[in-house]
Amino acid sequence: MPPIQDHPLRYRLSNELHARPFPSLSAPCRAVYLAIKKPQQAASRDRSLDLKHLTDLLDRYGTQHPQPGATHFSGRIGQHMLKWEQHTEFVTYTVFMDGLTDRPFDPADFEVFPESWLAEAPGVRITSALIRIAERGEAAETERALNHWFVPESLAVSAVLDEDAIVAGDFRIDPAGHLRFGVFTRPGVGERRVGRIVQRLCEIETYKTMSMLGFTRVRELAPRMGEIDGELSRLMEAMTHGAGPAEETLKALLSVSAELESLSAQTSFRLGATGAYEAIVGQRISVLRETRFQGRQTFGEFMMRRYDPAMRTVKSTEARMDTMTTRAMRAGDLLRTRVEVERSAQNQQLLESMNQRADMQLRLQKTVEGLSVVAISYYAVSLAGYLLYPLADATGIGRGLLLAGVTLPVVGIVWWMIRRIRHAMENSGPSL
Repeated sequence: MPPIQDHPLRYRLSNELHARPFPSLSAPCRAVYLAIKKPQQAASRDRSLDLKHLTDLLDRYGTQHPQPGATHFSGRIGQHMLKWEQHTEFVTYTVFMDGLTDRPFDPADFEVFPESWLAEAPGVRITSALIRIAERGEAAETERALNHWFVPESLAVSAVLDEDAIVAGDFRIDPAGHLRFGVFTRPGVGERRVGRIVQRLCEIETYKTMSMLGFTRVRELAPRMGEIDGELSRLMEAMTHGAGPAEETLKALLSVSAELESLSAQTSFRLGATGAYEAIVGQRISVLRETRFQGRQTFGEFMMRRYDPAMRTVKSTEARMDTMTTRAMRAGDLLRTRVEVERSAQNQQLLESMNQRADMQLRLQKTVEGLSVVAISYYAVSLAGYLLYPLADATGIGRGLLLAGVTLPVVGIVWWMIRRIRHAMENSGPSL
């Protein structure tokens, strides 16, 4: 009996779940993180350029290349470990370095990415971060470090994963152009757990930034949407009160509907991606299982106060656009029905007018027929008189009496002939 056949994608789909393992890190260490995105149409970019940019970096360090078409890669560059991932709209580079520098969050760590290589990036920096991972000391020592490294008013701190670590960050860009995150681990914490914490912090920052792109987009649209909303309300009021020709109002309403559909098409991907990124941010924070540290706000509370309002603005703008589109469609349908009714009434009046003209033409035709009978009879009687004049001389009948005698028969014959011709034309119908 032959073995059962596997689906062609069975192994590929199974391996995809294990394709991007978490890094294994042990304190003390540090990480440098960089996310690059093409400014426009990032989802449809040429992804081979991402891979080429990676291989250019690996060539500078003499590292073996990834496989063609790879979407993730891990390997050593010099003394450090590099992790590269390709996503729908962006690529990320994370370099893990052993030990700590004397200067916390030293900008020199970012020099692991050469300036000339950064200048050749197939995109722009969407975010970058320096992460410091150290073993947890006394609470007072940790408190002093937090106050020294971060901006207190926006600092978010929490104990995570059953208090195995304390994570901190203020989500501000420092003078060197990077965000800062601090991780203080409890002695003996597993390397993979530390790696998961660092990975989650990078993901929270990246997806938070990516979702804020949707917020900036809807903020740019807000003035125009307000104008469209006012125009739509004005047109609906004009339609209600019958101000102006209905066809002109319908034309303006269709123009508004077309612009709304265009805006919806232009923003659908960004707004949809924003919703997906927002969900990822919330999920990444929830899996950290935060607990409060020294009365500080947690990452979840920071997002609730600073991030969630922006996301609600995006959702409300999306709902407003859908509502305006629906209003415009309903108003267009109603106005189109009104125009059709008016046109039907105009067509009815036109038909009645055509019937009246047809009746008038018929009466005129009958009048013309009568006149035609008289005219033709006159000429026929004259011709008959010329033919009968010799007979009148021979019989002694006066010419006047003779013409009087033939007038009625001639008129009857002419009338009968015209009637027959008209009936023949009516029965034959219009020729094609």
